[in-house]
Amino acid sequence: MSAKPTVEVEGAEQALGVVGPAADVEEIPCADLPLVRRVEALLFAADRPLSDSRIADLLGVSGKSKSTTQIRDAVEELNVSYLATGCAFKVEQVAGGRQVLTLPAFAPVVARLRGEKQQTRLTQPAIETLAIVAYRQPIQRSEIEAIRGVACGEVLRGLLERRLVRIVGRAEELGRPMLYGTTSEFLKVFGLSSLSDLPQSKELRI
Repeated sequence: MSAKPTVEVEGAEQALGVVGPAADVEEIPCADLPLVRRVEALLFAADRPLSDSRIADLLGVSGKSKSTTQIRDAVEELNVSYLATGCAFKVEQVAGGRQVLTLPAFAPVVARLRGEKQQTRLTQPAIETLAIVAYRQPIQRSEIEAIRGVACGEVLRGLLERRLVRIVGRAEELGRPMLYGTTSEFLKVFGLSSLSDLPQSKELRI
């Protein structure tokens, strides 16, 4: 007699989804749709690059090595499809992740749409300073000025405001001067996956 209520309670709990095998299984979103289309949807909706592992997590693809391989295959399939149909965009590897970007050929018209052609153009001093930071980071302001031969406080401030450069720490010396390095925004703007994609140079010459 005492076992009957327990069975009834357990049955009710399973019906309500409180316990049982199905309760521990996370539902995979849009599982009935092709993986390649789900990957495409995420990439189009994202406002920043997504890593393969992040895409796999969002899609509920299991198995770390297997899942990232599936994502890479899906991206490759998308790019083959875009190329074959003459699309104006493709999935690029940028800033440690993947992002849908328009092809370089369309850069002038995209810049016109955004109205940013003039605003985003870096001055020569800014380009020189940014190059020094990119190749020599982490680097102090005094070291940048020693290389360029001029003060660069205003230029650095402008690069910080554009989020191309950031403060990465302080040097272990008198006064603890700030150290500068590049940002993920820098990688995105220049279409780099990582700093290792920078042109190789043993010595930076300005």
